[in-house]
Amino acid sequence: MQIIVGSDPQATAELAAVWTARRIRSAVRLRGTCSLAVSGGGTPTLMFTAMTAIDIPWKNVHIFQVDERVAPDGDPDRNAVELTDHLLSHVAIPKRNIHLMPVTAASLKRACASYSLLIGSLPLDIVHLGIGDDGHTASWPPGDSVIDNPSPVAITEMFNGRVRMTLTPPVVNAARSRMLLSVGSSKAAPLADWLLHQGDLPVQRVRRTNTTLILDLPAAAQLPHD
Repeated sequence: MQIIVGSDPQATAELAAVWTARRIRSAVRLRGTCSLAVSGGGTPTLMFTAMTAIDIPWKNVHIFQVDERVAPDGDPDRNAVELTDHLLSHVAIPKRNIHLMPVTAASLKRACASYSLLIGSLPLDIVHLGIGDDGHTASWPPGDSVIDNPSPVAITEMFNGRVRMTLTPPVVNAARSRMLLSVGSSKAAPLADWLLHQGDLPVQRVRRTNTTLILDLPAAAQLPHD
């Protein structure tokens, strides 16, 4: 596991954008394409904006979602809104390369199955994650059985007012690389608990090998030091 620390949220977001761009270019150079799955929440928007200013071969990139709230199209609760507003509407990525979770489908069970087929059996190149104050990542709420669901894509129970669609741990951990971006002092304790193997936080299910943490100084404040 690699840990990169930025001075503040903006600098940290820019570090995450550069890290992601480098891996996108590497994947395209090696395999001709790159699959990138991104998480929602407020923290990634700065990273998305920073990515719009970087030279990235977008025509070769396929964008997936790590998780999404079950809400109508255009609802401000949808992760897709911030993803579109801060990244997708500003870069030359073909529409056919944008794969948003089908959370408005009549059958969420069938929607999970179709998204699983879309991802396919090959590993995602990059999975971007965050972490909540309660130690959740993706949409794996504490105590939710979704974390043990054997399907690649599954539906959570109600969590903070919304049911969610999420990639499950096997898909996240099969990715060629993972990046967890986090800022703020409220994330310091769950991050430290994760690295010290303390408690039963959902983030404990994230594989550490080939995972990079990109944090600001407050988020990194309680990390163990050699």
